[in-house]
Amino acid sequence: MNAVPQKVLIADDDAINRDVLCELLQPEYTVLLAKNGAQALERATRHVPDLVLLDVMMPDMSGYDVLRRLRATPATAHVSVIFISGLDRPEDEAAGLKMGASDYITKPFNATVVLARVALHLQLVRQRRMLEHLANVDGLTELANRRRFDEVYAMEWQRARRTGEQLSLAVLDIDCFKQFNDMYGHPAGDRALRAVARAAAAQMRRPADLAARYGGEELVLVMPDTDASQAGYVANAIREAVALAGIAHAGSSAAAWLTVSIGGATFLPDSGEPAAALFEAADAHLYKAKQAGRNRVVWRG
Repeated sequence: MNAVPQKVLIADDDAINRDVLCELLQPEYTVLLAKNGAQALERATRHVPDLVLLDVMMPDMSGYDVLRRLRATPATAHVSVIFISGLDRPEDEAAGLKMGASDYITKPFNATVVLARVALHLQLVRQRRMLEHLANVDGLTELANRRRFDEVYAMEWQRARRTGEQLSLAVLDIDCFKQFNDMYGHPAGDRALRAVARAAAAQMRRPADLAARYGGEELVLVMPDTDASQAGYVANAIREAVALAGIAHAGSSAAAWLTVSIGGATFLPDSGEPAAALFEAADAHLYKAKQAGRNRVVWRG
């Protein structure tokens, strides 16, 4: 069983059906109840369940209408739905499946069948989320990958434009990493890269902050609603943590141990500049950090 039980929303205007299904599922799952379509939509939007058991025939809003509304709302568009209905004609079942329901159970339902169908669809939900997670994670460092960074950066840029908040971004590069790999070997280089990734991730403490592997030995740090002073402090904390790890690097021109250089910039995205300008500014300041001797942070406010 998952550490956090999956959530199942039961939407049915019949109190007996709700009670029976609730009693059946509660030992394994977190169960939410709704007695009509409006409640179903409100609770689905607020709690975003993993699965909805949805009665087709409800007085104020049919299950079909609820499903349409769920699919039209971004937060619930991908929630799995099983219709539970007294309509048992094949064409009724086909209609529900064509609308996007994951399954169709006819009333009177069999408890064993309901449990089996629910378990199957929740397993599929877990597998889909695992695949989505893997698609967004760099396999070596376990940070977000380039694809995920691009998505988050575009989203945070647009959000900052709407809210007028500052957005900070940093580009981190391991100093003299080619020489490190040449001297100690690629397995040691991989271990060093993972150590730097852990140091970066440890400082990304707010839910909206993101550390990602951009490529090779470069990482990017996205810090929404963060001014230059705060962001520079975080970047320096990462730089210091890497240096304090004391990973020997006899081939470095910056120090006798592994170090990083970080360039950063803080923008107000409503200033009319394109989204790429912030990354370009941070990358330019990374170059300045390297030109100034490496093992330092250079920031544009």
